[in-house]
Amino acid sequence: MAEQPPAQEITDVEALRAFAHPMRQKIERCLRRGPANSAALARELGESTGLVSYHLRQLAKHGLVEEVPELAKGRERWWRAMPGDRRFPPYSRQTPEMREALTEMHRLNLAELVDSARRFEEARDALGPWADAALFSRATLRVDPAQLRAFFEEYIALLYRYSAQEPRNASEARTVLVRLLGIPETG
Repeated sequence: MAEQPPAQEITDVEALRAFAHPMRQKIERCLRRGPANSAALARELGESTGLVSYHLRQLAKHGLVEEVPELAKGRERWWRAMPGDRRFPPYSRQTPEMREALTEMHRLNLAELVDSARRFEEARDALGPWADAALFSRATLRVDPAQLRAFFEEYIALLYRYSAQEPRNASEARTVLVRLLGIPETG
């Protein structure tokens, strides 16, 4: 089983902006499925190769992706996502610039989640056994901040435990989007 990497807190505002950029998030998501070159990514994303290459270099500058030299052919560069347990500073330690970048990233991630759920619902009739695979849980916890942090750490460990396992039946395996959102109730 792969070991959970140490948590890496991203405090550099430029790195946060690189991580929060919508095109760069799309590129990084594509690369999580496996290495690709800028031409393949550009076709998948409907963008120009030059634009994708620029964003790849920006992601690499901040350690979010890296080149795969063993796949390169001539001037063609291949890239892969850099795995890691990336975290962001708590709100109390964020500068206004950090807050702006993270607020935009959260807004985009929530919009992506809603869009993914909509696409799943539209495709559900054609998904066979995967039509039953959507998980939904709605719960309320009464915890203090330290307990909530412990809950989060257990959740992250659980994700790593399952992501490190090979599927029992690889031919039936699919990528599953898993998100955790915990918001303290206000008012």
